[in-house]
Amino acid sequence: MSAAPARPPRRLRGLGRALLVPMLVAALHASAWDDERMAAAAQRLGPRAVGELQGLRPALVQASELAEADRLHYVNDFFNRRIRFRDDLPVWGQVDYWASPLEALSKGEGDCEDYAIAKYFTLVAAGTPVERLRLVYVRAQLRGQPGPQAHMVLAYYGTPDAEPLILDNLVGEVRPAARRPDLVPVFSFNGEGLWQGVGSQSAGDPVARLSRWREVLAKARAEGF
Repeated sequence: MSAAPARPPRRLRGLGRALLVPMLVAALHASAWDDERMAAAAQRLGPRAVGELQGLRPALVQASELAEADRLHYVNDFFNRRIRFRDDLPVWGQVDYWASPLEALSKGEGDCEDYAIAKYFTLVAAGTPVERLRLVYVRAQLRGQPGPQAHMVLAYYGTPDAEPLILDNLVGEVRPAARRPDLVPVFSFNGEGLWQGVGSQSAGDPVARLSRWREVLAKARAEGF
């Protein structure tokens, strides 16, 4: 009769458990974002992007470990703090440019689309299902402006029929849509669909119909999102 295999010392058994947890976490994160691609993309964008990536990496890990409601607030605050609002023309030399998350961080400046796009891709990478998020073009009544202005926000739906929560750079607090009467939705989209307003009526394929969305999807994927 063969002898039973010797059990490892208690200290080594504890070490094995300690090593297993970060390995499992790393495997989870590897399926959500590609760290090597992010590092390579940051190098291409320049020293500021490399520096900003040092803040984005732990933020992705932290966001992925939070409950979904807390994750919304965390990611909303992260980008509202790190990006200063500025129009596309002085930042990019174009009237309308949709920056990828690392592009926006590399500049430290961006307009409403850049905030919403960065929050969208970061939340998806951190584990939020795509179907719960929509980028929403709205008409916003801004203080001091004579009429509604074009604006973009990110909306989160806990369930398909739930009142959405709005992530915005104009109002730092994540609020239910009912508390944002200053916003009138025009159309909404994500990686899976395009809709009139924020309803369920499809308006076609967002990748085919929105060229800037198609471009920023490709850029975000190249960055490891």
